[in-house]
Amino acid sequence: MSAHGLFVIIMAIILFNFFIEQLLDYLNARHWSDELPEELIGIYDAENYRKSQNYAKTKRKFSALLGLLSTLLILALLYFKAFVFLDDYLRTVTQNQILLSLLFFGSIGLAAELLSIPFGIYHTFVIEAKFGFNKTNARTYILDKLKGWLLAIVIGGGLLALIIWIYTVTGSAFWLLVWGVMSLFMIFMNMFYSNLIVPLFNKQIPLPDGELRTRIEAFAKKSGFALNNIFVIDGSKRSSKANAYFSGLGHKKRIVLFDTLIKEHSVDEVVAVLAHEIGHYKKKHTLYGMAVSMAQTGLMLFVLSVLIGNPVLADSLGVTVPSFHIGVLVFGILYSPVSLILGLITNYISRKNEYEADRFAADHYCSVSLQNALKKLSVNNLSNLKPHPVYEFFYYTHPSLLKRLRALKLLERDLSD
Repeated sequence: MSAHGLFVIIMAIILFNFFIEQLLDYLNARHWSDELPEELIGIYDAENYRKSQNYAKTKRKFSALLGLLSTLLILALLYFKAFVFLDDYLRTVTQNQILLSLLFFGSIGLAAELLSIPFGIYHTFVIEAKFGFNKTNARTYILDKLKGWLLAIVIGGGLLALIIWIYTVTGSAFWLLVWGVMSLFMIFMNMFYSNLIVPLFNKQIPLPDGELRTRIEAFAKKSGFALNNIFVIDGSKRSSKANAYFSGLGHKKRIVLFDTLIKEHSVDEVVAVLAHEIGHYKKKHTLYGMAVSMAQTGLMLFVLSVLIGNPVLADSLGVTVPSFHIGVLVFGILYSPVSLILGLITNYISRKNEYEADRFAADHYCSVSLQNALKKLSVNNLSNLKPHPVYEFFYYTHPSLLKRLRALKLLERDLSD
């Protein structure tokens, strides 16, 4: 294939990604209505339902504008050969391949961050504040940005430098070593993320003694789940939205509850949410998910190793000297359709896992409490409870609330028969 032909394909992929996103958003928007649908009576009241629809419409307009500007920007950068200019300029600064690639991706990342700041501020302090979610102040927002940049430089930059070094030493065989490094990194982050990264942004304290802790420990013991680490995180520092999550492996596993979850839900509802999270562990969803991520990473790296040495990748952007960073840039765009397909498969598996975790919570604790918790979480977060089926298929990692409630009620009926 000629360099010009590949350039056309690159531009076509970018446009395809944009139009597919807009089409899915349009289909989803057609499911919105100003009147409370009959199937949502008892979950939403009319006022909160209208508020949820306004929230969805506001987010869609913002997302569409951001998507349009981002697409136009990347098309312009490619068409006017901005990446060629950046590469040529950085080669006057250094000829060291590792430093050159770090400066190249660092420049792009810095520019993207600076351009995104106004949009991030608007989303947090206008949209989220308008609908009562934002609790972040300016100081916290700025510190979060600075900490995020520091982590990107230290962890992201260090990992990237190691990958480039492996490539320069091993050539096209680099993918096996890098795959091993990335797999170890995934395992390490899964085990220690809550210990090392979360404390930089949030306070985590052990769940105090009391009825909630007693009930959680009793359920964990009953279900054969060894649990010593139950923490409360100050999620209300940034948002009124509630959540809970499970992290870690082996003795490092821990349950983390948002303080907003404890505040807005009854003890039974919180334990039901925890039963769902424990269900993920008991069904080995965490391990399977990690294995799938590793397999996808391995596939991506293998394909990259096959293409990275092809000079057509650099020629397609008008770069005369092939390099690792230009190859990765072009590959990232070309690989996006494969990522889309893999994402669809991953989301399908994720939705299946959610049903299984719901069933575990219903079987081992209480279906009604889980249903009440799911309803309250959805309403408090102004979730869209009637997404278009195609939109849900593409984007949702969890089944929509109505589908989860329907499955739980069918389970109740089967158990009662």
